[in-house]
Amino acid sequence: MGKILMIIQVVLAIILMVSILAQGRGTSLGEAFGGSSSFYSTRRGVERTLFVITVVVAVLFVITALLNLFFK
Repeated sequence: MGKILMIIQVVLAIILMVSILAQGRGTSLGEAFGGSSSFYSTRRGVERTLFVITVVVAVLFVITALLNLFFK
């Protein structure tokens, strides 16, 4: 059980890093990839989905870390 949790945790860590890096700090998704934006707006569409995915993956990562700690 411990090896499976370890593998799941590594995969979640990689997904979490990619989703965090895909979000530009205080920028829109278009600006992060070379576009420009002169104002900050609310998250919509893909940006909101990416934000929600990041939060869910972060929570799953913490849960697997705690489970890994208990099942070692």
